[in-house]
Amino acid sequence: YRDLHTFELQAPTRLIEWARGSRVCVAGYGQSGGNEILQLIPPPTLLTKETQGLCPERDFKVECGGFSERPVYSLKYVPDTSLLVTSGPPNSSLQVWQVSAEDSDVIKSVSTIATENCTGQSWAKIATISARAPWVLHGSRLDRVQITEVESRKNVYAAASGGSEELSGLAFLDCNMLLLCCITGRLCLADIRQPQSLMEAVSVPSAPCSEKWCMGTRHGAQGIELSSQLVARLSSRGLLILTDLRKTSEFLALAKARVPSPGSGAEFLCVSWAPALEGCLAISGFDGTVHVYDIQSWDSSGREAEPIFVHKGHAFGGAGGSGDPPLVTVHTWHLQKPRTLLSAASDGSLHVWDWVQPCGKC
Repeated sequence: YRDLHTFELQAPTRLIEWARGSRVCVAGYGQSGGNEILQLIPPPTLLTKETQGLCPERDFKVECGGFSERPVYSLKYVPDTSLLVTSGPPNSSLQVWQVSAEDSDVIKSVSTIATENCTGQSWAKIATISARAPWVLHGSRLDRVQITEVESRKNVYAAASGGSEELSGLAFLDCNMLLLCCITGRLCLADIRQPQSLMEAVSVPSAPCSEKWCMGTRHGAQGIELSSQLVARLSSRGLLILTDLRKTSEFLALAKARVPSPGSGAEFLCVSWAPALEGCLAISGFDGTVHVYDIQSWDSSGREAEPIFVHKGHAFGGAGGSGDPPLVTVHTWHLQKPRTLLSAASDGSLHVWDWVQPCGKC
């Protein structure tokens, strides 16, 4: 490692979100009430673009926080505002939160976005954008996707029915184009100017019906031309599929990650692209590790890929509350520092790490 910071949270978290001023937002996902939502100030070394030497302050600090009566399974910062949007069981409604001003340390609930027939639906996956107005894209199933204006709660878009498959993720590609991923691996493009159309990308290879999929798009890619968009899909067996959105009818590359099989942590599958490195992505959710891959040599053979780095810090952190080995629940990349990642695990540990890369690699 070049650098490693650790922070112990009061409860396990399954999400990490970058907010204003390089702050980090985390939240608990326990089934009982009183799940914390915290905004953390990262260690000073993470607040500068240049790598510095030794720094006396190496810990995160809690800047403000609040409590959710519901488990928080997804949390997104609304760009250019002081608002957060969260979702979680028992239904697909959303909760809107206000991060208080500098003279207060409270994150307070300000409104709820209820969806039609939200009762009985699974929790909603969410994405946010502020290109035209503060919008939230949300839905639990392919035929329940919509865009809501966060502050007025006005519905500005509802997708055409493309089936009732459960969603594993969704994203804004720009202010008009949406990307939807089903838990079966089905990938669809939607244009909000044409609500009745859904374009489906190449399907995933035939696999057991129990196999689950998630997707990852380039962080901060909003406003980038569709022609430059790549999406990665990750399955609970560790299969990775790369698709170029200019050619949705074919695979760009196919590889098998070196992970436990079958995946025991399908609920926490996570794949993400490095925003400041060309051709690098990371995966987690199988055990207590995070794997980083260089995809530039991948082809369509589907052969096993060799990770260029494996973060094992959570695996050695001790057993979680259930007595089981810690499981990485989420990871994300630093927006400016090329090889710096944040990861959280089921034992409440939050790690920030930066690895030393041998010459010739990304």
